[in-house]
Order: sequence, then structure tokens, then C-alpha cells
Amino acid sequence: MPPLDPRFFRHEYGRLVAVLSRRFGLHNLARAEDAAQSALEAAVRAWPAEVPARPSAWLYRVAHNAMVSELRTQTTRQRILDNRTDEVPAWIDDAPRYDAEIHDGLLRMLFVCCDPDLPRRGQLVLALKTLCGFGAHEIAQRLFVSTDSVYKTLQRARARLRTQPDLIDTFDAVGAGERIGAVHTVLYVMFTEGHLSSTEDSDGIRRDLCDEAVRLSRLLYAHPLGRGSTTAALVALMLLHLARLPGRVGTGGLLLLDEQDRSLWDAAHIAEGLAWLERAATDDSTVSRYHLDATIAAEHCTAASHEDTAWERIAQSYALLERVEPSPLHRLSRAVAAAEAHGAAAGLALLEGVAPPTWLEGSATWWAVLADLERRAGDRAAACRHRDLALRLAPTEAVRALIWRRWRSAAT
Repeated sequence: MPPLDPRFFRHEYGRLVAVLSRRFGLHNLARAEDAAQSALEAAVRAWPAEVPARPSAWLYRVAHNAMVSELRTQTTRQRILDNRTDEVPAWIDDAPRYDAEIHDGLLRMLFVCCDPDLPRRGQLVLALKTLCGFGAHEIAQRLFVSTDSVYKTLQRARARLRTQPDLIDTFDAVGAGERIGAVHTVLYVMFTEGHLSSTEDSDGIRRDLCDEAVRLSRLLYAHPLGRGSTTAALVALMLLHLARLPGRVGTGGLLLLDEQDRSLWDAAHIAEGLAWLERAATDDSTVSRYHLDATIAAEHCTAASHEDTAWERIAQSYALLERVEPSPLHRLSRAVAAAEAHGAAAGLALLEGVAPPTWLEGSATWWAVLADLERRAGDRAAACRHRDLALRLAPTEAVRALIWRRWRSAAT
């Protein structure tokens, strides 16, 4: 059997935590995380010699055994203290059923993590760390917060989760409905991190995260708890972005939209994404941010060239998006589209008087776009100042190189 892709371990971590938490109770979440980590470390030691025929099942057996050993020790100690030496918990001899339990365990745990009694940031941090395997730095980059804030939020969220030991198997349509919006957000953040990674050990793209987010979103739509037009729109958006990934990296690193070879884009993914977008339009009357984002992505995917793109329609879609879900990032994207349609001055006019909020001041994206518009409008001094700020704030070398290349190519 060929060696496994190292990204396999990242995927398995979340799945193991989900299945073990469902099996042993949410109050044992911390132990489930420790057992999953222990199994992955055991695999790193054992698998260089020979990868097992069923690696996922091997990992689960090791993690399950570690969990049982820990709980047996704890329970035996407690029985001795309580003088109840004749009682044996049912789970001690209950054989693991990984293949049967994995089907929707991770999806159900996503719903659990998206507890409406937690702040939205707590929901995201808990799900991204516990189930998606994100590091604190990655979460901080995506949520525009400090790493210390991520750790504190995670601690509070885990404490809340420990008070809900049976929730994972008790969802109904009402309970899921209170959480579905947060589940969509988690999956989209997961995809976004793959689409433009914040980790230094990547080339700016992590296809594994994109693929996993698409897989879970499909599973969500197939599940009664998650079926609906917003989920369909989310799948459409991911597939349309995924279609363009083959053209986003060249010999010089990440490529901007106008630099990409469109012949490399995946026609099958584009067709499927458009089909999902049509499904999203007919499932119900909802119009979510994902519907609008997917409509914008479809405009890019179906345009013959960068110049032939319907930039005015895209700018109008971003204006609608601002009304559906107000965000300075949507205004920034609208400014880019307006600049393509009517010139850099039109884009800058939309940003006039708009100061980035505190959470966005530390993002390279805002300043890099502003610098590009200012350069194109002829304000070189302001453009250089904001370019330098974007370079300092760039999360990875791949993004830093992209900013520099954009600047240098414009100067020639």
C-alpha cells in the first residue's frame, strides 16, 4: 500500500474526536481529543514500516483502546472509593464500530459545537479546533482575533459543551434549525482556509481542506437536519471556487484572477456548481449570502476572459450582499468590481470615508486592495504606504510574494 498523504491525519483527527465524543459522551471531550492525538502519534511511530490495510479503523481501534483504558482506570478508582467493586460499565466490553459510526458523527458534532448559547465566535473556535483540526494561529487569522483570544474562547466553549452530555443524539428539526447558520459558517471558513491558507508550510492553497469542506457540505445537504437552499448555495459556491484552483498557482506562486489560464479551470466542477446553484434557486425562497456569493462566482466562471467579465453585475451583487450581510469586506469587493467596470476612481469613491474596523485593521487584504486602487488612480505615495503595510501584515510568504508581484508587474 502506498504511503498516506500527511493530510490524512488532519482529517482523521476530527473524525476520531467526533466518534469518540458521541460514543463516550461530550463530558469526555477532552479525553477524546487526547485519545485521538495518542492514536495519531502511535501511527507516526508504527506506519513507516507498514501502513495497515484499513488505516482509519486502525486509528479508531487505538484511540478507542486508549479511551477505554483511561476511563477504566478512572472508573475503577471511583468504584473502590464508593465500595462498588461489582459494577462494570457497559462500554468497557463494547466493541467499536467505526465504519458504521463515522457516517454522520462529524456532522452531528458540528451541530453540537454550534450551540446557540455560545457566542458565534465560540461556536466557530470550538468547531474549527476540535473537529477541523485548525491550529490556534489559523483560527486567529480567519476570525481576525489574537491567538490568546482563541485559547480563552476555546476554554469557555469546552466548559459549556461538558454540560450537554447527551445532546449529540437528540437533535430534531427545530434544534438543528437554531444551529444551521453557524454550521454553514464553519464549513465556509474551513473552505476559505483551504482556498487561501494562512499557514507558512503551504503554497497558499490547501486542497485537502477545500475537499473536506465540500464533502461535509454535501453530507449536510443529504441529511434531513441540513437540507435546504442555503446549503445548496454553499455547495455551489465551493464547487465554483474549487473549479478555479488549478489556475491559481503558477511557477511564481499564487496568481490573481487576471493572471490565470482559464483553460486550466475544471469544467466539470463549473457545470456541477451551476447545477447546485440552480437547485439553490428552486429549493425555497431564501436568499442568503451564499446565494449571492455563488452568483458572483458563476459570473467569473462563465466569463470568456477577465475583460469580458460582467463587472457591473458583480458590483450590483456585492451591493445586495452588503444589504443581506453588511461587512466592510463586501464593500471592499464591491469597490474592486466597480474599479474594473468604471475605473479605479469609482472603486476608491466607494471606500471614501470607510475606515476598516479594528478586527480588519490587521488584515493584509484591506490594505493591499487599497494600495492597488490608489496606484491605478495615480496616488503613488498613498499606494506605497498601504502596500508596505500590507506586506508587513501578510500572513504567509505566498501572500507576501503575491503582493510584491502585483506591484512590480503594474510598474512595468
